[in-house]
Amino acid sequence: MKKIYANATEALDGLLFDGMFIAAGGFGLCGIPELLLQAIKDAGTKDLTFASNNAGVDDFGIGILLQTRQVKKMISSYVGENAEFMRQYLSGELELEFNPQGTLAERMRAGGCGIPGFYTKTGVGTVIADGKEHKDFNGETYIMEEGIFADLSIVKAWKADETGNLIFRKTARNFNPPAAMCGKVCVVEVEEIVPTGSLNPDHIHLPGIYVHRLIQGEHEKRIEQRTTRAA
Repeated sequence: MKKIYANATEALDGLLFDGMFIAAGGFGLCGIPELLLQAIKDAGTKDLTFASNNAGVDDFGIGILLQTRQVKKMISSYVGENAEFMRQYLSGELELEFNPQGTLAERMRAGGCGIPGFYTKTGVGTVIADGKEHKDFNGETYIMEEGIFADLSIVKAWKADETGNLIFRKTARNFNPPAAMCGKVCVVEVEEIVPTGSLNPDHIHLPGIYVHRLIQGEHEKRIEQRTTRAA
């Protein structure tokens, strides 16, 4: 089975359709699948629902798809760095489903494990709990959250071998593994592809069984919020 593709456009060929549900990895601007997001923009696929920790910034990450009005709904934890996101949401152009970060990560992981739902205390007594099933366990109230089952997962890893075994680097490990797990098809972009067998099995963060397509590319190293001090 072919896993390595020449570029993002080729890797997404035959997978995109209007109205699809995409799980995207990354945390802030760290570890986001920027090449795949650009290819989705270029393809013009629209009415997209994204499950992602955040929506990037105005001209990077999912933000580039917000600029072109290709996103219909965001399932996210943090959206504070994107002015266009705020404008579309406040004007009613964009649907938004807020999830606490841990809940969102667990919803992705649960979907990847075939778990349709789970109970959590996070969000009890807040708007997060509105309309959700409540259940008491040992005198404590929990709400039920559903696992995420996406049409497509797009993630960014640091290194992969030719079978798709992945190693993530630092903060990029937070949301990428669960996002990779919950899609019917998972497409991964990496900085380096190494020969099969050259990765220490104890260092692999996500096994290649989850990875269907793989590309290597050059990536921009952006800083979301640059803070400096006077010399």
